[in-house]
Order: sequence, then structure tokens, then C-alpha cells
Amino acid sequence: EVQLVESGGGLVQPGGSLRLSCAASGFTFTHSGMNWVRQAPGKGLEWVCSDYNYNKNTYYADSVKGRFTCSTDRAKNTLDLQMNSLKSEDTAVYYCAKDVPGYYSDYQPTGSGMDYWGKGTLVTVSS
Repeated sequence: EVQLVESGGGLVQPGGSLRLSCAASGFTFTHSGMNWVRQAPGKGLEWVCSDYNYNKNTYYADSVKGRFTCSTDRAKNTLDLQMNSLKSEDTAVYYCAKDVPGYYSDYQPTGSGMDYWGKGTLVTVSS
């Protein structure tokens, strides 16, 4: 059974940093890309990043490029999101999501290529 469990959310001041982690079980990263997607209060889903451990490629939304780092650890079967220089507009519930096996994309605005999602972790950026 595929399971994705996010952790690490919380309250952080603008300009601060936070690291999220997603523990994955029931599959390996060998054939599936992994993603972070977020949803701000009252808004729709926003793709944040995709990481393809098997070919070492990672892609980011323009809104987080240069501030966020998305990475997978195959040995631990985790997906991490290091968030630096946080802004109030980064406030959202952050979800970890797995790609359909074999799916590959450098831009995923709709999430249509994702088949399993975690329950999310809340990040609040506020002073």
C-alpha cells in the first residue's frame, strides 16, 4: 500500500527557513517522480517542484526557484523540501505527491500526472 506522510510544517517568520519531509512507503523512487504541491488559504493547488531521482533532474515553479530545494533520498525513501527566504505568500498546506510510474514532466500545473497524495502539512509565514 502506497503511503505518503508529510512532516515539518509550522510557524516561521518572513525571511526564515523551514524543512519539510515526506516519508514514502509501498513503492520506490526508481520509477516514479515525486512532487511538492501547495494550497494557500482560499486558493487552488499550486505545483511547487518535481524531483526525478532516477535521472537526477529537478524542476521548480518560478515562484520558488532559487529559494526552495526539492530532493529525494533513495536510501531513506524520503522527499524533502528545504525552504529559505520564506515570504507570507508561501503560507499554505504543502502536499507530497507521487507521479504515476513512468510519467515525466518539467511542469505540472494541474497534477494530472500524480496518483497518490499525502494529507499535507501546514506552513505559516508570519511575523
